[in-house]
Amino acid sequence: MDFLPTSLGTRPRLAVEVRAEGVVAARAEDAAALLTAVARADVADGAVVPGLKAGNIGDRGGVVAAVRKVLDQVAGRGSERSVGRDVTVVVPDAAVRVLLLDFDQLPSKVTEALPVVRFRLKKLLPFDADLAAVSYQVMSSERGVVRVLAVAMPKDVLDEYEGVVSAAGYLPGAVLPSTLAALAGLDTTEAPALVVNAGIGGVTTAIVKGGILLLHRTLDLTANVEDAVAAVVMAAEAAPGGDWERSRLPGGYDRLDAEAAMQTAVIEKAEMRGLASTAAAQAAANEVIQAISVAAAYFEDTLQVAPETLLATGTMGADGVAAMMEANGLEGLRVQEMMDASMIETGAVSASVARGWLAGVRGALKS
Repeated sequence: MDFLPTSLGTRPRLAVEVRAEGVVAARAEDAAALLTAVARADVADGAVVPGLKAGNIGDRGGVVAAVRKVLDQVAGRGSERSVGRDVTVVVPDAAVRVLLLDFDQLPSKVTEALPVVRFRLKKLLPFDADLAAVSYQVMSSERGVVRVLAVAMPKDVLDEYEGVVSAAGYLPGAVLPSTLAALAGLDTTEAPALVVNAGIGGVTTAIVKGGILLLHRTLDLTANVEDAVAAVVMAAEAAPGGDWERSRLPGGYDRLDAEAAMQTAVIEKAEMRGLASTAAAQAAANEVIQAISVAAAYFEDTLQVAPETLLATGTMGADGVAAMMEANGLEGLRVQEMMDASMIETGAVSASVARGWLAGVRGALKS
């Protein structure tokens, strides 16, 4: 299971993942990918806005500082630096397109096969395939069908993520999406695995069996969340006395009336923010639960057995996913972290770096 480009011959011993919630970096001394150092730094809201158009890095200075901070911590500073400056960069799933394609045949040479894959992508991508960064991996070849995993990323978006790593003083090497990076850390066994990667603004579900990717589905949560918040605001505006934006007081109010009205407006706006926040959280939860339900059903239909375990990665973590499933009545799946404690050297992780943050960088370091 090699979901990572290896054009450098061997993978860098450093990896960094950039997410909407923050950045995390890790170091491993060899291909076994036992993490010997990890670090995490938060970024401001809106600093990273994953998507397929330029503008993913909203606060370049803040993100560069965060990337430099975590990589310096895991690599060592200056003369103390114990590894090179090459870094594998893990980017949000929402910033790339991951597709499974079937071909009758495909040339064995990469130089001949890549144009074929790129041509197929022309009608499938919402951006220019000719200008995109494209890589592929053959998943299986049997009975006249070659199944290919293709990954495409707009060039200007790729430049943004590589640019913050370069500005931080490091050399971006391979670049891969979050969930594929996490899957690369799994052992290649025949036992199928159902995976969810959930965090702010997005959720990805995946199924892998025997090192072969069977499903990869990414959902952008922001659109439905924004719709839910807008619905709350509209309902509040339509309710009697619910003009949340009213700030002018009618003539004839005395000072006490004005103060009371202003206090009421403040309370009403606070209530609206609370309702909007609740609506946003529930809308996101509904999407995550729906994504897991669909993936579990696909798992059972495809493999003729119901999944028992859901492997969780991402900033929501296994506990967060499990609580969300319980609150929404989704039963029958045992949720556990994809990152096992045995994958991390004792003392390498502090309480500030939850295991859910680490599966991507760990998979990027494994070969």
